[in-house]
Amino acid sequence: MPVFSRLVPTITSAYALQALFALIFVPQQNEIFYDLGGAVGWISSTFLSLYYPSLKAKFWNGVPGALPALTSFAPRQLLLTAAVGIWSFRLGSFLAMRAINAGGDSRFDQIKKQPAKFTYYWMAQATWITLVGLPVFLCNALPAHVHPALGVRDYLAIGLYASSLLLEVVADRQKSSWRKAKENKEHDEEFISSGLWSISRHPNYVGEVGIWTGIWALSTASLQTAAYPRGTVALAALSPLFTWFLIRNVSGVPPLERAADKKFASNPKWLQYKLSVPIFWPWGSTE
Repeated sequence: MPVFSRLVPTITSAYALQALFALIFVPQQNEIFYDLGGAVGWISSTFLSLYYPSLKAKFWNGVPGALPALTSFAPRQLLLTAAVGIWSFRLGSFLAMRAINAGGDSRFDQIKKQPAKFTYYWMAQATWITLVGLPVFLCNALPAHVHPALGVRDYLAIGLYASSLLLEVVADRQKSSWRKAKENKEHDEEFISSGLWSISRHPNYVGEVGIWTGIWALSTASLQTAAYPRGTVALAALSPLFTWFLIRNVSGVPPLERAADKKFASNPKWLQYKLSVPIFWPWGSTE
């Protein structure tokens, strides 16, 4: 369908930008700006998904005039775009500052020495943006008049997004405060087990999954209109599902659990923590 073709420039821009970053940072073996590159990719791709028709008309077709005002877009488009902007700026700046202050990112200690593999990770970041951003990109591809008015479902989705973002922010700040207190020798705990970290071993990741579930839910009313074929909502659901899969089974929880098991293998408090605190969902299992 023609509306799907509008995704091509957005997806192309995501891969082109990460390829540019790879060209700059792979030869330098520099991973410090990896997460910042992801945040820039998110913000630029989301902006392009919203403004592409106007940008094409202005710079490709030579149509004079300014870009359309924000008020010309549907409320749902603005909410989704703002949700991604807030999330990406907050998380990207947090992770970038952590890497800068630490002088690097231990995840890439060996990877950055292998150019092909390091390049693959930059391209994987573009794939992450493409798949997880589907609900937003699909909604922004529609003309404003096609979007239905906001309803109860949308307000519940906004509530889920906001509460999940708060969960992620608080969990990150609690861990940062705990780490700073340890550096100041205010405690001698080997790992954090207080606050939100007492109900989940990875509460920040729980918040991340909730954020993208909320964004997907906010998009569903528009994706169920006649502008898209049946099944588009299910396609967009790849966003929270892929987020959960990556975090829970690939790049989030597993490496952190393996590292902690190795580091605290002889610490009975760690073993007790693992037996008593759920690994992910606060209501879930410990394994």
